[in-house]
Amino acid sequence: MTDAAQTHEVRQPTPIDAIAEAWIDTELELFPELSVYLGRPGREGEYADYSPAGAERAVAEAKATLARIAAATPVDDVDAVTKMDLSRDLQLQVDKHDAGFEQRDLNVIASPPQGLREIFDLMPTDTETDWSHIATRMHNLPAAMDGYLETLRAGIAAGNVPAARQIREVIAQAEKQRSEAGFFFQLAEGARAADGDLPESLARDLAEGARASARAYSTLSEFLATELAPHAPERDAVGREIYALASRDFLGAVVDLDETYEWGIEELARMTAEQESIANQIKPGASVAEAIDLLDRDGSRKLHGTDALQRWMQETSDRAVEELSKVHFDIPAEVRRLECRIAPTQEGGIYYTPPTDDFSRAGRMWWSVPEGVTEFDTWRELTTVYHEGVPGHHLQIGQAVYNKALLNTWRRNAGTSGHAEGWALYAERLMEQLGYLDDPADRLGMLDGQRMRAARVVLDIGVHLEKPLPDGSGQWTGDYAFGFLGRNVNMNEGFVRFEVNRYLGWPGQAPAYKIGQRIWEQLRDEYARREGADFDIKAFHKKALDIGGVGLDTLKSAMLNH
Repeated sequence: MTDAAQTHEVRQPTPIDAIAEAWIDTELELFPELSVYLGRPGREGEYADYSPAGAERAVAEAKATLARIAAATPVDDVDAVTKMDLSRDLQLQVDKHDAGFEQRDLNVIASPPQGLREIFDLMPTDTETDWSHIATRMHNLPAAMDGYLETLRAGIAAGNVPAARQIREVIAQAEKQRSEAGFFFQLAEGARAADGDLPESLARDLAEGARASARAYSTLSEFLATELAPHAPERDAVGREIYALASRDFLGAVVDLDETYEWGIEELARMTAEQESIANQIKPGASVAEAIDLLDRDGSRKLHGTDALQRWMQETSDRAVEELSKVHFDIPAEVRRLECRIAPTQEGGIYYTPPTDDFSRAGRMWWSVPEGVTEFDTWRELTTVYHEGVPGHHLQIGQAVYNKALLNTWRRNAGTSGHAEGWALYAERLMEQLGYLDDPADRLGMLDGQRMRAARVVLDIGVHLEKPLPDGSGQWTGDYAFGFLGRNVNMNEGFVRFEVNRYLGWPGQAPAYKIGQRIWEQLRDEYARREGADFDIKAFHKKALDIGGVGLDTLKSAMLNH
């Protein structure tokens, strides 16, 4: 990269920057929800066009921008990276559209049935105007849902339908959203501005909006059950062609899927052996299960209730930021603020949302606690805080948002799962190396997660490519996956069920964590080999993070060839 990456001198925008900025403007026009993620004013309460016509318009804009970026000449290394990665991203959008990805876009965690609702979590709620925007979005949700159903109907006509298992699970989610005890009614009933109650007219509008949104999910549930389900295959596998495209999407890199499957089997065995060694440190002669049982009965390692969980998350995160910023990382003041929150849903999962472009909304770590779960084990979750916070997602993504002197808006907000999640797993191992997981219990928790991620490589590729089972006893199926994951994680049945359903409906995403970590580690080792005695790990991290979120093939090129 140029010296600007190191000095943060203001870099003059180039014609390629202008193309990237224009693409962001186009995305904001196509997908108004993006304004909420970026914290930009305008078109509050609007949704994207989820219909087939909306998809056609989006791909036409992608093709036009792809032609413009292809004709542009980079003026420096920053431009070269922007051209490489924006071209990769735009071409991927075209390829996915041509493969009919929109027509089968339904799964348990990251599809329009979840996204239409989740955008509310990031909307401000301080003023009457904020609540008016929320009411507007509630009233607009049914039209967005209708466009989405039109796209799924196009998939039925094309014979391009998601698996029956995903449909059944999303029906259950939709039933929760349509309920009077569901999200929309609860949001409307609890509406209150920072300075007091809302006007009666606005309260009525929110209540009517809640009913409209709930009816939209009722419509979704009925459509899935009566129209889509009869055409859905019971087979969970998506096949090699769709899987290869999905893997390329999540990694921003092309990998040999067959070699990666075999590596995953080896990595799983290595993680298992390492975990067994740590279990023996916790209690001589103990198996992993026995060590976990011992830790689970240790009251000093438990948190009771979500309030205690939230406080512990925040305190752990704040301490990591404070200590790491002294020696190991250069963390700007804006990036040091990370809010740890309990999510308003009970679907399971922990996730991160980035700060707004001006840092008026901080980066946030969200914990969606499943219904009925009231106890939490710190030894299991310490590494998760580092994964989602610092030096994981928040440092990586917050640094990119902060880096306005070097990166255009698109570069500061782009990225792939392989880049982000691979870095977060890399960060977990880094925290072990820095001494933050010296307690064998905490290391066992970290290894529990690493073993799960290795198992996911094997499971995900195995199911969707219908590979032979690791023990040679048959062929992978969705049903086999539940028992396989259960044997490789120390989580309850509900967690295993949610996770496997996620993998089956979101091919290529779960392996991106461990494969991304592998690519990050390979990149570091190759960079160190080239630098020789001059290698500085802190400088390596800074240079890599200053590039921003890119595909992993782009990252390798930027780090090794520029």
